[in-house]
Formats: sequence, structure tokens, C-alpha cells
Amino acid sequence: MQTISLQIYPSLLCLLFLATISAYPASMPRIIDSHLHIWATSSESSFFPYAPDQAPPSSLQDVASADCLIQQMEAVGIDGALIVQPINHKYDHSYVAQAIKRHPTKFKGMMLHDPSLSAEMAVNRLEELVLQGFVGVRFNPYLWDDGAAMSSESGLSVYKRCGEMNLPVGIMCFKGLDLHYEDILQLIRHSPDTVCILDHLGFCALTEKGNKQFEQLLSLAQYPNVLVKISALFRNTDNFDSFPYNKLKTRRFDPLMERFGATRLMMGTDFPFVTEAEGGYSGAVETVKSWIVDEEERDVVMGGTAERAFGKWI
Repeated sequence: MQTISLQIYPSLLCLLFLATISAYPASMPRIIDSHLHIWATSSESSFFPYAPDQAPPSSLQDVASADCLIQQMEAVGIDGALIVQPINHKYDHSYVAQAIKRHPTKFKGMMLHDPSLSAEMAVNRLEELVLQGFVGVRFNPYLWDDGAAMSSESGLSVYKRCGEMNLPVGIMCFKGLDLHYEDILQLIRHSPDTVCILDHLGFCALTEKGNKQFEQLLSLAQYPNVLVKISALFRNTDNFDSFPYNKLKTRRFDPLMERFGATRLMMGTDFPFVTEAEGGYSGAVETVKSWIVDEEERDVVMGGTAERAFGKWI
């Protein structure tokens, strides 16, 4: 019997190769960490100084660099990360911008809004940072003057511009969602097209007060552009739960899945702070992954929602 030599028919090799790869999806689902921070190490701080009175905790100061994060991501199999501008560098985005420039396929950034800027200057700053790889804006309500609302002139202008540019706005309700609920509603009503993301399960702890706040969070599901980060699990237990957070799953994650659905939830770790929590970085990732039985929904929460909100990590 005559045999065919692939050396004589190189085109046949190409056909076999194309036939093989066509049997697989164009791209495998990516795992994206939608919430973490990096900052300069003590030695790097000579070039990238910390904001006044905002030096990192000594135990974390030298373990939250871009290089340290890359090592953690590679060990766990994380494909991409959204770096949220840390308070340690406040409105100086140069350290995060450099990390994005060095690792454009790994990192995207979420800038920190400066409420002291005029509406015009704040929008200009937003547009400048978009050109440096920032794909969203963080609103920290505690940076506004006491009594001032995020939905006031400057904040509202940025929020609206984000809607026009398809940039999500993340909101950190560290002291409780109830303190900012009406303000968030004002933002949503004035610019319903802007994607609004609540950090860290809305900071709804496993307490009686947290339960009431959680009802407010669930009520926001009526607004289709409101998303929730399933992140910083360790911040929401208030000592009523511990790793692997079974109570948090039952009382927070499961109701969020039911009300919001997988397409409006995204996994995040809150690196580097999570490295000091039980389970560490890998535990935070694997815990959320283990909570979702359906493979398609798991892929969405673990990366799909983040890529829909912030763009593909390529």
C-alpha cells in the first residue's frame, strides 16, 4: 500500500493543523480578578511616593508591587486583573499606569475620582487616564467633603461622562450601603446608561444591620446596569463566618445570584489584603469558583462579567 509522506505534502500538514484547532473554541474562558490594589515598595517609593499619611501597612508594604501580584496571579492561574487605584498613592496614578504599560495584556486600571476638582477638570482628568489604560472610575464617598454627595456637580458630571464613554463606576460603601443608598439612586436616575458597580458585596456584613443593608442591595437589581463584585469576602463576615465562608455563600452570594444573575456578578480578591486572610489569594479565588455548580455561570462570574464591563484582556 502506498503511504503519503507529509514532507512531500506540506499543505496537508496545514490542513490537518487547521482541522485540529477548529475543534476547539476560539478562546478559553479567562479568569479575571476584578478588584485588587498595588503600590510601590519601600524602595520604589523614592520614585513613586505615597500620599501624605497614606503609607501602606508595614506587613504589606513590600508585597504589593506589580511584580508580586504577577507572581500570585501566575501561581493561581489568573489571566488578567483590574487594578483599582490605591488610596496610598491617592490621585497620583503613575505607579499603576506604569504597571499597565509594562503588562498591557495582564492589567487594566480603575482610576480614583478627585472630588476637589471642578466638573470640567475632573472630566478632563478622566479622559487623560483612559488613554493610559484606565477603563473605569472609583468613587470613594469618604473623599468628598462632609455632607457632600457623590451626585453633586463634579461627581455627577464624571458619572454621566462614564456612561457616554462606556466606562463603569465602582462605588466603595466601606461604612455601610445605607449611608449612600439615596445618593447612589440619584446617580443611577440621572445617568441610567452608566454601569454602576458595588464593591465587596456592598459591604453588607452578616449582622442585623448588614441584613437590612443587603435588602437595599438586592433592591438595586431592578436597575439593569448595577453590578456587584463578589470580592473581599473576609470583609463581610464580622466574625460570624470564616473561610471557606459557607454562611456568606448562603446568606449573601446565593440571593445575589438569584436576583442579579451571573452576568451581573464578578469575582475579585482585594489583593494584597486578602493575603493576610485565611485561605489567602488562592483561597479567595477557589472559594467563589466552588460556589457555582453550572460551568457556564461559573465562567461568567469568574471572568466573563468583568470582560463585558471593562473590555477583553487580550
